[in-house]
Amino acid sequence: MKKYQLHYWLCFVMAFLFACKKDAHQPASKNSPLTDSTTLKTQFLGGTSLDVPMGGNAFVTTLASGGAETVTSNTLSNWTSPNSIFSAYFRLSNTGTLTVKMKAKVPSGNSKVKLTINGMAFTVSLSGSAYSTFNVGTVNISSPGYVKVNFQGVSKTGSYYADVSDLIISGTSVASNVAFANDSTNFYWSRRGPSVHLGYTAPANSQWFYNEVTVPVGQDPVGSYFMANGFNEGYFGMQVNSSTERRILFSVWNPTVGTTTSTRAGTGVVVQTFSGEGNGGQAYLDYNWVAGNTYKFLTEAVPDASGNTTFSSWFYAPEVGSWKFITSWLRPSTNTYLAGLYSFLENFNDTNGYLGRKGNFGNQWVMSSTGIWTELTSAYFDGDATANNQQRMDYAGGLASGKFYLQNGGFFANYVTLNQTFTRAATGTPPSINFSTLP
Repeated sequence: MKKYQLHYWLCFVMAFLFACKKDAHQPASKNSPLTDSTTLKTQFLGGTSLDVPMGGNAFVTTLASGGAETVTSNTLSNWTSPNSIFSAYFRLSNTGTLTVKMKAKVPSGNSKVKLTINGMAFTVSLSGSAYSTFNVGTVNISSPGYVKVNFQGVSKTGSYYADVSDLIISGTSVASNVAFANDSTNFYWSRRGPSVHLGYTAPANSQWFYNEVTVPVGQDPVGSYFMANGFNEGYFGMQVNSSTERRILFSVWNPTVGTTTSTRAGTGVVVQTFSGEGNGGQAYLDYNWVAGNTYKFLTEAVPDASGNTTFSSWFYAPEVGSWKFITSWLRPSTNTYLAGLYSFLENFNDTNGYLGRKGNFGNQWVMSSTGIWTELTSAYFDGDATANNQQRMDYAGGLASGKFYLQNGGFFANYVTLNQTFTRAATGTPPSINFSTLP
């Protein structure tokens, strides 16, 4: 393993095992990727039929007004409205025939439901209070990628349409290299979708880290976290917290001994602690950032020669035209400049993991403690356990228009191979920052 890779992965042992609603990253999984057809046949039904569990692969993609539909860890549930739609996804690498069946039960009466497979609709009659297998239909798969199956109610005589636990898929397109979430202990993470990261190699004694983030219009669904300035002890970026709230968020973990504390905070910044998935200090500024605009992030680390380090961050928005101070975190038992630099893209809302997001990261620079700027033009692209174990394969990263980009969610077809380095063209022009006038 390269020295950089070893250092980078040591960073992520801490950085990506912890988080909170903003701040969560999937822990490593021991499961191996389920891409070999022999492994799949052994694990599931035998032959070439595979069970796709709804608990890890389905979402309520349309919720009717007043609807109660939800996906539990085991089934499509509370299916009462004809206007609500569930959608399930699995990825095929082969073309050919695809035959779909479903495991379902109806607690009382009987139902008719419509399943639409890649745009082709089938009506299925359901009855019986115990789980049974029902035929749906056969379609032709003409290109590799994710298959989408929609579920919608047609008619019912009982209180709700059905509970559906699995889709059963077979055919020549299912012969090998089929990907879907099968690890029930990690369905929460697979429903959130894969997190992807960019790791930057910076010289020693890097006191300042500068980065720019642009989110393309339409690539900012609720639950998105575009993290710009990550380092061994924390991270700084922007998120979409709800349809009406967006935040600029800066967090630093507690050390093994001691507590991270805020020594100074900017105007309007909320300072608090977080726990549950790691613990430490969290500061955020409510700011309605806009997709399509470019935002600047600046982070500083200053060790005090007494065994403590202060981490501070600033945010620059074109709508404001000046730097906004977030906070300074004093982290005890820490003596370091900035190291283990990275960016990431994640979704922290498991109910909308079917939505896609993308962020462009550009013009990365660090300044040393002696005032020397260094441009960071290479980034190592990797992913979390959801990506590495092929529970989800809708992830990408690389270069676009002179910037690095990260993409996840949305069940797109053309994923990008993990664990590779991308290099952008150097601009040669350091950021223009008057450090003496920073708030």
